[in-house]
Amino acid sequence: MQTPSYRCALIVGAGRGLSASLAHLFAAHGMRVSLAARDIEKLRALRDAGMQTFACDAAREDDVARLFRDVEAAGGAPDVVVYNASARTRGPFVEIVPADVQRAFTVTAFGAFCVAQQAARRMLPKRHGAILFTGASASIKGYAQSAPFAMAKFALRGLAQSLARELGPQGIHVAHFVIDGGIREPGREPPSPAPDALLDPDAIARTYLHVLQQQRSAWTWEVEMRPWVEKF
Repeated sequence: MQTPSYRCALIVGAGRGLSASLAHLFAAHGMRVSLAARDIEKLRALRDAGMQTFACDAAREDDVARLFRDVEAAGGAPDVVVYNASARTRGPFVEIVPADVQRAFTVTAFGAFCVAQQAARRMLPKRHGAILFTGASASIKGYAQSAPFAMAKFALRGLAQSLARELGPQGIHVAHFVIDGGIREPGREPPSPAPDALLDPDAIARTYLHVLQQQRSAWTWEVEMRPWVEKF
């Protein structure tokens, strides 16, 4: 059985950390990479490296539909889509502003639905593609004063699990990545006494690529990653 081959990747909710690592790794493996974010100025370095950037608010259905049309017109429909967008609000439960909760849920879960739906509509006719969701510790355990984030990430995980069962038999690999810990990025370095306290984004990106390269007879639908210092 052949290893899947992918040509065009779209990363939604892109930034300087994990998304940048994914973008560089995908490009190094021959994929054309497009990135979408509300603020594309933060993607200038990636754009200078030859990657396409698009402004998009993933919480807006019309923005997402336009994004896919623009990416398709610029070079073809993506056959790998990574949803990396999220929003959160923290605080004592009785003090959290409901509008902030709605925003967090809309970006993290509803946006993922909109992006996955647009991706699946383009992948199903070809019976080929991959949709990857970036989860977090909150995908599987709720923390005090972080109920909105847990609500949204639990919903994201449910979406991924449901789509894996529905779309997998039709040739689309759906996977959810539980990143249980903080990610190292510019301006966020681990303290010197604990160099492994944060996950290396390049190492995470290699795990995404490994999942993409799996043969269909042994697809993974979920991977959990954590630094060895993180508690289970």
